[in-house]
Amino acid sequence: MTKYQQLYDFLICKATELTEEWYEGLDKASSGGVYTTNDPKELTFLKNQNNKFHHIFFSVFIAEEKFLKELEDWIVMVASDQKHLETSSTLILGEFYRTRNQYLKLIEEFGASHENQYSPEDKEAWEKLIIDTMDQVTVWFFDEYDRHAMKKLNAHRELIKKLSSPVITITKNIGLLPLIGDIDSERANFILENALRQSNEKRLESLYIDLSGVVTIDTMVAQQIFQMSEALTLLGVKTILCGIRPEIAQTAIHLGLSFENIPTYSTLENALSLNPNGV
Repeated sequence: MTKYQQLYDFLICKATELTEEWYEGLDKASSGGVYTTNDPKELTFLKNQNNKFHHIFFSVFIAEEKFLKELEDWIVMVASDQKHLETSSTLILGEFYRTRNQYLKLIEEFGASHENQYSPEDKEAWEKLIIDTMDQVTVWFFDEYDRHAMKKLNAHRELIKKLSSPVITITKNIGLLPLIGDIDSERANFILENALRQSNEKRLESLYIDLSGVVTIDTMVAQQIFQMSEALTLLGVKTILCGIRPEIAQTAIHLGLSFENIPTYSTLENALSLNPNGV
């Protein structure tokens, strides 16, 4: 039996004990996220994840190729887990460090019980392997974690965009596009594409664009709103602007944008009462 095999067998025997020790040491009151669960099924799943990591990690001492493949599977599984994505990356990092210290403590224990078999250099090599490997694992994990977190964030952004610029059907051929909040160039581009697509899909003849909820607007966005009106006209959709604030009107005048061919109203209420048919 090689010295690595003997160490591996010792560590594997400690895996279950390590998991229970790890869980008991969690600061559950302030940890947040995945570590605060009280659900029996989720708790069992969390402990199994931790225990599986021990078994995978310890195989670095005897089978590097197997270690890398199984580790990749574990990292992808945990880093994409919804509960972990809802947990602070700082907290997760702390648990990697705590697990590393558990391993180093076991090396001390193993070395002390086999001091006549192994040299200080052996112990130093084992400790270095654990530290270096755990550093690599941590970086690898957070690369994957960040990728999934960004994917989730982008999905939320797209959903917010869609919800913040819906084309609402008022009648069979008339729609309403209520705009709320700040509009930057990126959002203005999305609104333009979304308005054109939905107006075409809904076969609209007229579209009320309500700007009363828009807080601020810059010259580029004002230009894009004007372009949206022109693009809708090319699709055969008549545009009616309402709720234009004084600052937006001033920006349009400063740019030399002419809205003389576009019906404009101070409020959506006026637009609907004075121009109910959108013509």
